[in-house]
Amino acid sequence: FSLFRGTVQHGLPLEIGDTVLFILSPQGIFPCTYIHLKNAHIKNKGQFETVIPTEDSVITEMTTTLRDWGAMWKRLYVKNEGDLFHRLWHVMNEILDLRRQVLVGHLTNDRMKDVKQHITARLDWGNEQLSLDLVPRREFSMVDPDEISVTELFKLMEHRHRKKETPVPASTHHLFVHMKSLMSSNLGEELEVFFHIYDGRENRPLSERFFVRLNKNGVPKSPEKTERQCTLFVDLGSSDLRKDVYIVVHIMRIGRMGAGEKKNVCSIQYRRPFGCAVVSIADLLTADSKDDHLLKVYACTTESEWYQIHENIIRKVNSRYNLSGSNTGLAVSLQLLHGDIEQLRREYMVLFTRGVSITKKLGFSDIIMPGEMRNDLYVTLEKGEFEKGGKSVARNVEITVYVLDIEGQVMKSYVAAGSGEPGGDEYHSFVLYHNNSPRWAEQIKLPIPVDMFRGAHVRFEFRHCSTKDKGEKKLFGYSFVHLMQEDGRTLPDGTHELIIHKCEENANLQDSSRYLKLPFSKANLPGNNQAVKGTKESFWITSFLCSTKLTQNGDMLDLLKWRAHPEKINDSLSKLKEIDGSEIVKFLQDTLDTLFGILDESSQRYGLKVFDCLVHIINLLQDSKFQHFKPVMDTYIESHFAGALSYRDLIKVLKWYVDRIVDAEHQDHIQQVLKATEYIFKYIIQSRRLFALATGGQSEEEFRCCIHELFMSIRFFLSQENKITSPVTQTQAVFLRTFPAVYGELLKIFTVKEVAGFVRETLGSLPATAHAECPLEAVKLHCIAKTVESQLYTNPESRCILLPVVLRLLQAHMQEQRDLVMCARILTSMLSLIRKDDSEPVVSEEVDLIVDSLLVVLMRTILEITNRPQPAGTNMRLQFQDITLLPLFLSICLSLSLFSVCVSLSHSLSLSVSLFHSLSPFLSLSLQGEFVACLLALLRQMSDKHYQQLLQTFTSKDDLRDFLLQIFTVFRILIRPEMFPKDWTVMRLVTNNVIITTVLYLSDALRKNFLNEKFDYKVWDSYFYLSVIFINQPCLQLESFSPSKRKRVLEKYGDMRVMMGCEIFSMWQNLGEHKLNFIPAMIGPFLEVTLVPQPDLRNVMIPIFHDMMDWEQRRSGNFKQVEAKLIDKLDSLMSEGKGDETYRELFNSIIPLFGPYPSLLKKIERETWRESGISLIATVTRLMERLLDYRDCMKLGEVDGKKIGCTVSLLNFYKTELNKEEMYIRYIHKLYELHLKAQNYTEASYTLLLYDELLEWSDRPLREFLNYPMQSEWQRKEYLHLTIVQNFDRGKCWENGIILCRELADQYESYYDYRNLSKMRMMEASLYDKIMDQQRLEPEFFRVGFYGKKFPFFLRNKEFVCRGHDYERLEAFQQRMLNEFPHAIAMQHVNQPDQTIYQAEAQYLQIYAVSPIPESQDVLQRDGVPDNIKSFYKVNHIWRFRYDRPFHKGTKDKENEFKSLWVERTTLTLVQSLPGISRWFEVEKRELVEVSPLENAIEVIENKNLQLRTLIAQCQSRQMQNINPLTMCLNGVIDAAVNGGLARYQEAFFVKDYIVNHPEDGEKIGRLRELMFEQAHILEYGLAVHEKFVPQDMRPLHKKLVDQFHVMKSSLGIQEFPAYVRASPVHFTNGSPRSSCRNSVPNIISPDGARVVARRSPLTYPAVNRYSSSSLSSQASNEVSNITGQSESSDEVFNMQPSPSTSSLSSNHSASPNVTSSAPSSARGSPQLQDKHKHSRENSCLSSRERPVSAIYPNPLDPAQVNTHKQINTQTSTSSLPPFTPSPTECQSAGLVSNSPVLSGSYSSGISSMSRCSVSEASGTEATTGDHPAHQGPTMPNSVSSGSDELIRRENKTPPPYSVYERSNPRRPVPLPHSLSIPPSVDPPALPPKPHQLRTSSMKLVPTSDPRRADGVPHVPRPRPLPRKVSQL
Repeated sequence: FSLFRGTVQHGLPLEIGDTVLFILSPQGIFPCTYIHLKNAHIKNKGQFETVIPTEDSVITEMTTTLRDWGAMWKRLYVKNEGDLFHRLWHVMNEILDLRRQVLVGHLTNDRMKDVKQHITARLDWGNEQLSLDLVPRREFSMVDPDEISVTELFKLMEHRHRKKETPVPASTHHLFVHMKSLMSSNLGEELEVFFHIYDGRENRPLSERFFVRLNKNGVPKSPEKTERQCTLFVDLGSSDLRKDVYIVVHIMRIGRMGAGEKKNVCSIQYRRPFGCAVVSIADLLTADSKDDHLLKVYACTTESEWYQIHENIIRKVNSRYNLSGSNTGLAVSLQLLHGDIEQLRREYMVLFTRGVSITKKLGFSDIIMPGEMRNDLYVTLEKGEFEKGGKSVARNVEITVYVLDIEGQVMKSYVAAGSGEPGGDEYHSFVLYHNNSPRWAEQIKLPIPVDMFRGAHVRFEFRHCSTKDKGEKKLFGYSFVHLMQEDGRTLPDGTHELIIHKCEENANLQDSSRYLKLPFSKANLPGNNQAVKGTKESFWITSFLCSTKLTQNGDMLDLLKWRAHPEKINDSLSKLKEIDGSEIVKFLQDTLDTLFGILDESSQRYGLKVFDCLVHIINLLQDSKFQHFKPVMDTYIESHFAGALSYRDLIKVLKWYVDRIVDAEHQDHIQQVLKATEYIFKYIIQSRRLFALATGGQSEEEFRCCIHELFMSIRFFLSQENKITSPVTQTQAVFLRTFPAVYGELLKIFTVKEVAGFVRETLGSLPATAHAECPLEAVKLHCIAKTVESQLYTNPESRCILLPVVLRLLQAHMQEQRDLVMCARILTSMLSLIRKDDSEPVVSEEVDLIVDSLLVVLMRTILEITNRPQPAGTNMRLQFQDITLLPLFLSICLSLSLFSVCVSLSHSLSLSVSLFHSLSPFLSLSLQGEFVACLLALLRQMSDKHYQQLLQTFTSKDDLRDFLLQIFTVFRILIRPEMFPKDWTVMRLVTNNVIITTVLYLSDALRKNFLNEKFDYKVWDSYFYLSVIFINQPCLQLESFSPSKRKRVLEKYGDMRVMMGCEIFSMWQNLGEHKLNFIPAMIGPFLEVTLVPQPDLRNVMIPIFHDMMDWEQRRSGNFKQVEAKLIDKLDSLMSEGKGDETYRELFNSIIPLFGPYPSLLKKIERETWRESGISLIATVTRLMERLLDYRDCMKLGEVDGKKIGCTVSLLNFYKTELNKEEMYIRYIHKLYELHLKAQNYTEASYTLLLYDELLEWSDRPLREFLNYPMQSEWQRKEYLHLTIVQNFDRGKCWENGIILCRELADQYESYYDYRNLSKMRMMEASLYDKIMDQQRLEPEFFRVGFYGKKFPFFLRNKEFVCRGHDYERLEAFQQRMLNEFPHAIAMQHVNQPDQTIYQAEAQYLQIYAVSPIPESQDVLQRDGVPDNIKSFYKVNHIWRFRYDRPFHKGTKDKENEFKSLWVERTTLTLVQSLPGISRWFEVEKRELVEVSPLENAIEVIENKNLQLRTLIAQCQSRQMQNINPLTMCLNGVIDAAVNGGLARYQEAFFVKDYIVNHPEDGEKIGRLRELMFEQAHILEYGLAVHEKFVPQDMRPLHKKLVDQFHVMKSSLGIQEFPAYVRASPVHFTNGSPRSSCRNSVPNIISPDGARVVARRSPLTYPAVNRYSSSSLSSQASNEVSNITGQSESSDEVFNMQPSPSTSSLSSNHSASPNVTSSAPSSARGSPQLQDKHKHSRENSCLSSRERPVSAIYPNPLDPAQVNTHKQINTQTSTSSLPPFTPSPTECQSAGLVSNSPVLSGSYSSGISSMSRCSVSEASGTEATTGDHPAHQGPTMPNSVSSGSDELIRRENKTPPPYSVYERSNPRRPVPLPHSLSIPPSVDPPALPPKPHQLRTSSMKLVPTSDPRRADGVPHVPRPRPLPRKVSQL
């Protein structure tokens, strides 16, 4: 189906299932097959009218509910809640099927009721599963809350909720048994299986037996008849479900006498014992009820013990039984079912339809139902004693049982072995082999009809079963027993010893009259018959009768036959009380007829005894076992009672008892009489009606007079004041409990007003001054409750008579806070009778009375219950669902408090009180709910007139003020979320409707009485506070409702928030100058109201803020208070999740207060304070944006960068813009917790440092704050220091921890706290050890750009540099960012985006790797500093980062693309150094520099030379585990050069055309030539080292490398190295070499490794060059090879399309190899290796580090470098320095180490692999720009020592001339580099050693100078820059 959207003109949008009302005929509008016409009626005609179809309300509910479920069902699928999705789908289909059945209308009434019940159960289940509202129903139909009172609604909701939460435990249980099979290896005979339930505690069976026949295979003989293999043991009580109740199974085999005997010709078979199984019922309660059970079968060790084998198994007497067989087991299915049998028939319809036998309990069930027909006699064959009978061995005795009628004929089918099989004519016992004293314990059932009982008898025939000859069964005797005695009594229950009469012929038994005259029992023998008594042979049976018609009681028979024996009447009446109650209820009608018959005939003689007997029977029916017979007595009174004259005697005797109450010493019997008052009055009234009917109403006055006299006697005894323990008090309580039941009977004769008069006078006669602890008070209330609930009170005529009495008593109890449970019950009943639409004068008067008496006390009671102190250790904020478990407790309390007056008072009372006190915490909320419902019902019923009268009753303003404060407080309690369960939306809406109606009435009183000079702040504040809470209730936030629910609420109540908002505005406008009292207090609450996303409400509330600003401006000249309160409240409200995402869109980055209403801004602009007003708007706007971002981020589940970044943004805003220190500190700790959760320990330390910096080392006391205790400032700062050090340690940032350790040590030393000083020094030492001993991974850094309007405010259109996690590469980082921003689009280029991207309504991410530019050059340049230390300064305190992008400028030479290959170098400066309080910081400044092709070539070769030096040094110092990395690097360089690598540079830059066209590059060309020669020299030395260490199997490769090296020298035109190269000594430092080739390798290498040769400094060429694209991570290797290109053109090099290929960089390195320059096309790698092997080869080159280090950290590139790469002024110097001896501490600069090319990717590419690693800025030297003159210092002579050079360099503060390159820095003038041209014959001077750079006095966490400064003055290190001040953020 498709929906009609209504998009055409005058279109009406329709959904399937909508109801459309047609004013005119609908013909021609819809196709008739698409619609269904039905009748409807309209409710609330007008704008909000509702069309309600006139159909069954259940159908309407199904339709709307299924529609709501449909949408939610789809969402379940989206949320992947598969289980609930499928279950709901099945239920929806089931409801649809049931709906069709209801709509068809062919169901019977009973079936319709069942279907509706099933529907509502399913609807409730679905609503509960989907967390929808609880629907109040009455008889399956939804209830309209407007049509019933609030108290009724509450009761319905409570009942529905209790039904949902706590199903009533069943009191009746049933056991289902299904016999499956018997598994045994030795079968072959048919079997009989008997089940019964056995009580192990009392050693008796609880049920009759269930009988199943099995065939020879061990399966049921009649599988098609399920009733013969399934049974239901019915009517088990809860007391029967205990551990010592068992299911006992006896198994008999049918066959030969001995189980192992061979078959003989004899066809006679015997029943013989086989085995027994036992299982406890308790096991079924714990096991899965649907599981099959395999019961072990045991056999007797001796056959004579068979009768008690089950007892031996239960008692585990192992010696008397054993397993019948290892494989023997009984397979049965057992299941416990609970509930009434009729309920089971409905729930398990298939079970009963298919067939199941019913196995009854022995005796009656716990509750006897009237009409139950049963007449079963159970006979158990116990044992026998037999003589041998002349035989040498004992007999094999078998008993045959017959039932014979009065004629002596065998009764057919009345002997049953058990249920399951039909009864037979006879029963054969099992046979015990050779046993003259057999014990059977076999139970049989004789279901003989009542009319056949008289004269019937049972005959037992005894036969010997011979095992010889033909195996015949020979009769040798018999016994018999009569079933009924001559007087009509049946055979008494118990054991009977029967006489065995000798008989050997069957014919002798054919005539039963011959032996019936003989004695049958030894107990009944006359004394002279000693011969029979002395015989040894006897037979014992046990009989048990379960009959609803027959009795064994002679006294009962004597009473019923009183006319036959009138002399026994007195004794029979006396003995009636001793007769068992079950015997009395059997003959209830007959007994009552007998009693009233005696009364009519002999009232004078037996009247009192008959009355007592009648009282006994009436009270007997109060017993729970017989309470169901009350309807039988009611029926008897109405239909069968005929004592028309009895009323006189009954009234007379009753009055006689009442008159003696006061004087009687023993009240027990009188109390029993008063308990029966209800039925005594029923007999009195019915007797009088019969008399009046018979006589035409005679003696009416006499009767009325008797009744009045009776009530006078009652009032007299009730008026007696007695002590609490007085028996009379107890008797008064008993009467009051039964008195309300009399009202209905009196109404049958007396008028309503007369009866009301009786009641009023009777209740009014009670003593008024009773003590609170008197139990009579509780009974009074109980009586009042019954009165209010009675038919009498529902009549308005009588209600007006009774109401004052009820209210007086109720008010007294509520004022004293006594018996509140009963008070709530009474009040609920009273108010339930008042409907919302009742406007009758009588009802109005009643409301007046109730309001006057109870309104104030009712509110006080609610407040008392709410404020009641809760006991310690209990959580009293219980939800209502916990409270609804308590009705049982309530009834217990009530019954105890009432019963205590009838039994031992002191004990009962103390028990009642203690129980009540223990339960009172749990009752308070339930009580509160009832009282609240009463209050709401009363307020809803009050009209304008009632409110006016109420307000007029307050004579003083103070009384009115107290009332208003009280009712506002109560309303706030009513609004609390815990007031009602979560799903009680209907009740909450009714509550809110009543509240707002009442508030509207009370607003006038507030305005009239508490304004102007009578202004009362407390009342007004309470009013506003209530209004704000009202508007912010979750149940009124319609936006969160489903469309259908929202529509229903709006139609019924409208938007109550807007109504209350209008009232707030109106009241605010009335305040005038008193508004100042609420500024700034009400700013927060009113702001909370504006956060409700309701435009009309905001429109109403916003002018209030202008008013506040205006009044505050008038008072103070500013509105700082308004601003401060506004900001504080915004933060707290956002933290609570207030507001929504629509703010940003709806208000266009202006907060809800001002955004959508320009009139407010215009108002502000017209004010004199407009500047400060607009400034406030702007500040709060920015805060709102950040808070909304923070709130949205915090909704996410796990910690991510977005949460941290958002918190940093908010934290900085509070400090820098708002200067709110407390909020700032709070967010510091929130950020700290986020870092800890994300395991960002370093960032967590920096974050906590912000708070630490705010504290001083002082003793100033600090208050308790956050999680800090009250302590001194020194203690808190110490704690913070220790915590920060611990986190620095965990984050492996030990250098920073050392500084804090020193500071703490200084403090301890100043206080002479040497103990802690020692610990601190040890901690400091441990941190030093960790620096040297533990490995630290150097992180990657990534530049991330966030573009588009869909990003949060703190990210939008900004770029950041992020510090990656350990081992995190570009691909992983990019995936993480895309996971954090799932809707973001990854940009596929590195160019800066244009404005269309900035303004797009989307999210764009631009990600690429960048390289850090270290600041700490003093450490990095110092010789002898281990790499472990240097590595820290390469990646910490980093402000600037670099990224290189290659491009072609001008025409590209396709044969040699390196002629036009330039590099665009971008330098990013951050707002704060990394690491810091976040893993990422915003980019503050971007700088771009272009590097020429020649400069690029120089960088590439320098990097490769550095890499070779590093590997050679590692190999020489044995730091390399194997020689493979050196082998591969040598192979890559030599092989590439042989194949044209360096030749490409020669072709590009050494040709005449280039030199002529670029005369300014002469020095650079010389430098390039020098580096090429230098590389050849290094290679030669490297081959020499390689030859020393190469393994034997790699000798051929070494030989090949040597040969290729000679070819390379020839290609370079090198016949012999220049003198300065030949003389170059080789020196390797002793510093700690780092893994991954970060080793310190110094200078040009010579094979002897002895001397350092001077060489000129190169120009400042930046080091690491990278592409910047999020796609580069997957195409890194392609780009490398494209740049060095062999097959691809250079145009393809910079085509940024993603490539599926992956290089060593994409898998081992996060940064894309954004190459600055490239070698010739032949430099791509050794041809010996395929491309697919390059990756593994490159990895094998790496050292033992777990990952290749990803970033190179050269010196920072200063702004002046921009010009350096475009124009460099150089000065050529022809002088040279003589060689010198290097310093023993000389160490390679960190730049060389950090820019190791092994980190850049492939070793196979001698030039291209260096393209992303440059050392151009590593040394810290700087080249001057053209703006600075060249350095004119004197040329150093050959004789100048290295120390002199060093001294001069120190004085001039210039970099040493031997540094690898120089930086241009306008801050420090430095000499220009020497000419790069290579002199043809003059040897260059040797390189002097590096100067010793002294270490600063203390290492700082922050660089000693700001790298962003432009002046040339070097900075003095700050004394302690680490704990940065907040101002540095």
